[in-house]
Amino acid sequence: MTTLLISDLHLQPATPELTDGFLSWLADRAPGAEALYILGDFFEAWIGDDLLDLGAGDPTGTAELASRVAAALKTLAEAGTAIYLMHGNRDFLLGERFATAAGARLLPDPSVVTLGDRPVLLMHGDSLCTRDEAYMAFRRQARDPRWQTQVLGMPIAERLQLARQLRDQSGEANSNKAEDIMDVTPDEVVEALRAHGVETLIHGHTHRPAVHDVDLDGTTARRYVLGDWQPDKGWEIVIEDGAEPRLQAFPLS
Repeated sequence: MTTLLISDLHLQPATPELTDGFLSWLADRAPGAEALYILGDFFEAWIGDDLLDLGAGDPTGTAELASRVAAALKTLAEAGTAIYLMHGNRDFLLGERFATAAGARLLPDPSVVTLGDRPVLLMHGDSLCTRDEAYMAFRRQARDPRWQTQVLGMPIAERLQLARQLRDQSGEANSNKAEDIMDVTPDEVVEALRAHGVETLIHGHTHRPAVHDVDLDGTTARRYVLGDWQPDKGWEIVIEDGAEPRLQAFPLS
């Protein structure tokens, strides 16, 4: 059986070719897979599941895009593929309503799952970037249920404005940060593997696709980093019949 893992699509109305490419991948590549794991930042921004009520009346176009994507995922799920969604730092307000519409289950970050014949730690990856102190402070706020309840209680127009402000602030802040600060902290990776008793970690977030060997208490563990999708290229990890995970890029058309 085949398991597929993807991350960091950042779907948004401004990149329709990327959405079309993902839907084509979903229709051509995913059918027959035992499971599909989407490890966060599926959408560029998500202001709450009630956005779906706007339909074509959503001025941003996100509601219509999300409905198309949810319908395609639902078709895959009804054909027998288990679909799991993990929150990212862009779409941490994704809720049960969208998951149900997509035939998916929300997966906590972090989660240990059995893939093939091994336990694997799945994460979005942002919690590993502990050297970015400003972002970690925002992450604590954004994952606070009280803060989320307060935001979801705001009118949709105000939430849309807040999402734009957060994106602008993030882009400006990141442009002034050293590259290594925005990458994972090596000691945090080791601690995560040790705490969960596993030797394999898969995550996204950093947009730095690679496979890393990790010294874990005298044994060699492995960290797989998914890449972010572009209009012309996607990234996936494939696990087939207990084989080693395979990270690969592929063209989108």
